[in-house]
Amino acid sequence: MRVALIHDWLTGMRGGEKVLEAIAEIHPQADIFTLVHVKGSVSPAIESRRVRSSFIQRLPAARRLYRQYLPLFPVAIEQFDLREYDLVISISHCAAKAVIHAPGARHLCYCLTPMRYAWDQFGEYFGAARTGRVGEAVYRPVMSWLARWDASTAGRADRFVAISRYVADRIARYYARRADVVYPPVDTGFFCPDGTDPGASALVVSALVPYKRIDLAIEACVRAGVPLRIVGDGPELPRLKQLAGPGVTFTGWIASDEIRAAYRRAGVVLLPGVEDFGIVPLEAQACGRPVVAIAEGGALETVVDGVTGALVAGRSPDAWAAAIRGTLDARLAAEPIRRHALRFGRDRFAQEIKAEVDRVLAST
Repeated sequence: MRVALIHDWLTGMRGGEKVLEAIAEIHPQADIFTLVHVKGSVSPAIESRRVRSSFIQRLPAARRLYRQYLPLFPVAIEQFDLREYDLVISISHCAAKAVIHAPGARHLCYCLTPMRYAWDQFGEYFGAARTGRVGEAVYRPVMSWLARWDASTAGRADRFVAISRYVADRIARYYARRADVVYPPVDTGFFCPDGTDPGASALVVSALVPYKRIDLAIEACVRAGVPLRIVGDGPELPRLKQLAGPGVTFTGWIASDEIRAAYRRAGVVLLPGVEDFGIVPLEAQACGRPVVAIAEGGALETVVDGVTGALVAGRSPDAWAAAIRGTLDARLAAEPIRRHALRFGRDRFAQEIKAEVDRVLAST
């Protein structure tokens, strides 16, 4: 059986890429297709595979500014030639689920989320505060068209699997499709405690994009008097640096072993944005570290309030500062925090996703 794995883009080793890595391990002969591939940006396990990219790869500065070519993504994803493949597995948060497969082939979509910016987060990405009034006026019809295209192509997947109940609800709302839930894999063997004594500091590990609300983490840590380390990169970096005071440091993306060391040293890990699932909180918990997260979205399924951290209702910097200080002062025990994370391990994911593949192959 020929298998194709489709991912929107490969430009860094974030949550979606970790899912791709785990599924590629299950299907070692599968070919990988993606809109843009920045070589060297993902794990050796992915880099060693045959990766085919779209024509967007050859456009000016695409490796750095690929998001600027968003209106071309529908054309690019539809041009992949998948006629020789019997099974297509898309890992989609943008356009990947809209690939066109051969008649008789089966398509399982592991949906990270329906397109955020086209559906319910337009303002955070393209509102007047971000792009100016002219920019907003230009982007609004483009995103409306993308939303219609996104909905109209939902039928190309034979079966949807969501990364959380929160995403399953969004799939039902925007695609009118039912989705089972299989939580993404967490490498609990790699992310583990080592006896490091955490300091009274906070950590963010995140792409620096608007919906992540890193600005809230910065303001809350300033008010709490807690130093903050931010690991990640993205278009928000210049603005965030302007907001940050002397207690905030930026490291850019760092290697996985360095991220693990950062978790182990952190007193608390922050998740201020609404996540569809959120792999970072579970990596941190696997290392025995508590998480302070927004009481919305995927965090409601991954953080146990008062046991593995704290859930904060709303976006008041004062409330966040109080939750950060309270979590640091509580010195929550590492063992129950890690025990909770073990429920999300890689072996569990492999078993559940294999069962979903069997179901889509058996369906007609």
